[in-house]
Amino acid sequence: MSSQRHWIEAANGIRLFATSWGNPDNTPLVLVHGYPDSHTVWESIATQLADQFYVIAYDVRGAGKSTIPKHTRDYRIELLAQDLVAVVNELLPNRQFHLAAHDWGSIQSWESVTTPALQGRILSFTTLSGPSLDHAAFTLRKQFKSMPLQTLKQLGKSWYIAGFHLPLLAPLSWRLYLGKKWHRVVDQLERTPGLPENPTQTSDGIYGINLYRANFIERLSQPRERIAHCPVQVIILEKDAFVSEAYMQYLPEWVSDLTMQRLNANHWAILSKPDVVATYIREFALAHPKLPA
Repeated sequence: MSSQRHWIEAANGIRLFATSWGNPDNTPLVLVHGYPDSHTVWESIATQLADQFYVIAYDVRGAGKSTIPKHTRDYRIELLAQDLVAVVNELLPNRQFHLAAHDWGSIQSWESVTTPALQGRILSFTTLSGPSLDHAAFTLRKQFKSMPLQTLKQLGKSWYIAGFHLPLLAPLSWRLYLGKKWHRVVDQLERTPGLPENPTQTSDGIYGINLYRANFIERLSQPRERIAHCPVQVIILEKDAFVSEAYMQYLPEWVSDLTMQRLNANHWAILSKPDVVATYIREFALAHPKLPA
């Protein structure tokens, strides 16, 4: 299926690159990628959904063809949420849309789903492997009081986050090794050889580290209440090597219209099982053509 390319001017000199598929008159669906990916991670799913939706996927700041910010502070979640506003205001002016996101795409999209900027425009949100950092902080505090050992084990799945805060080790590992080998790591995790490769893998790995550095300590130490203003579908990946489903335990406190799905897959199910993920996104979006009154 043919696609269209777009450039969006965001705040502070940031230019965002986006690709769209399908008829612009169809209901829009925006896809947000995670780390260390670019928008290309969504291509298989986007082409499947473009028969019914106008699908847009964009490179977040610091990834793919989008601008690489100069400072770590330029990766704050608040700015990432403003980028989504810039994308939809440019490509979908005054229109409602569905939202689906994976990994860091989900983490940053929770900000848009729980704050006023896009309230009334997001029809539904499908999230994979990316809890709100604010929700995660509250959840960890509750869990630690009753299950301290289990909570520490849960945190152990996120061991890499500590490494990302080291000034030299993580960027150097991407330059010297991971950039060339990452596609093999993903193939092994998903037990699916020959998955699509990210053409900007090394750069995305290096600069995306700033997502963690700019947000984790502040959000986990000073969480804020975040209440969803649209229906939310969580696709739990049962073999996820990086994100524990325990972070979803208290979601009903923050999401009034919540749907939980389960998928026997690892972290990059959007690559290894795109047909299944596309079906979940499609059915949830079609079930929510408008916001509740």
